[in-house]
Amino acid sequence: MRTIQEHLQKCVEEKIFPGAVYQYGTSEGILGHGAVGTLGIGRGPVNESTLYDLASVTKPLAALAFMKLLEEGLACLDDPIDYYLPDYAGHAKGNNTMFQLLTHTSVIPGQVQLYRTCHTKREMLDGILYLPPRDNVHQPVMYSSQGLIVIGEIISAITGKPLDRAMRELVFEPLGMADTMFNPPESRFANTASTEDCPWRGKVVVGQVHDENAVVMGGVGGHAGIFSTAADVAKVGRAMLTGLDAAGGQYLRRATIRLMTKNHTAHLNLARGLGWMCRDAHDSPAGDLFSENSFGHTGFTGTSIWVDPERDLYAVLLTNRVHPTREGGGIARARHIFHNLAVYHWEDVNSGT
Repeated sequence: MRTIQEHLQKCVEEKIFPGAVYQYGTSEGILGHGAVGTLGIGRGPVNESTLYDLASVTKPLAALAFMKLLEEGLACLDDPIDYYLPDYAGHAKGNNTMFQLLTHTSVIPGQVQLYRTCHTKREMLDGILYLPPRDNVHQPVMYSSQGLIVIGEIISAITGKPLDRAMRELVFEPLGMADTMFNPPESRFANTASTEDCPWRGKVVVGQVHDENAVVMGGVGGHAGIFSTAADVAKVGRAMLTGLDAAGGQYLRRATIRLMTKNHTAHLNLARGLGWMCRDAHDSPAGDLFSENSFGHTGFTGTSIWVDPERDLYAVLLTNRVHPTREGGGIARARHIFHNLAVYHWEDVNSGT
């Protein structure tokens, strides 16, 4: 059987991505980790300290911050948007709830390129407010980055702090994620993976968020903007398995973990927890072997985390598959096989072979 290292090296040779870092393991420790390839064209090798733009893997981390506020008694899932954001009062979206935002069942439309007409954060937020509400009857679950931008603004409203500071205090610091941040400093760029040779920006992007809407937001959003390492993202996987923080104390209550990772849309077109993707019957990023109760998230740049509570297994894969262009294919299959191989290694460890 091909090893994960061999599989990812083959992906580099096939130009699915220039490089990748991975880690997988259980609540007891790491089962495998490594790095392959380069930071980008003409750049040096990837290592396990390389920063990657997590893209939409930001979303479950923002959801985690919101659920910490729910645990503190500062929020609940039936709260409407206009309870926190008065600008939404009287608008069609204003009575949509936190539950709807986190499960992508709100009437806020999906992937809208607002950056083409919005040039400041204020314009972006107004653009979301005035987007025509979508028809959510024929496609009840619609992936909406705009909905998670609103969640980010609500986290800021509840805490009275900018989102990057709130995320640091609610998620990064408790979980010991010292290499996780929005807007990494220039001193980290030398070991940050390149993303797209971006026509909109007229340059190869390194150290600035890839998502254009997030750029207009100042690099900080509930939908995208976080940079991290595989080792740090793995800490989220372990926290979702154990409920523990970096010091071994309670971080999440079991009831919160169950609520976040339950498939709340099993009767609809896509399987969604609260900020997490659940396992769809077909074409799931989880691959063939992760359990039906597994959950995770992917990012457009080529990143992912997947967690299987039945096996006590997490798997993190960070790539920059959008370098030099987003047009390349193969990441879905590469991720699929990565998850399969992680499960087989887990089985070998547990069987003693």
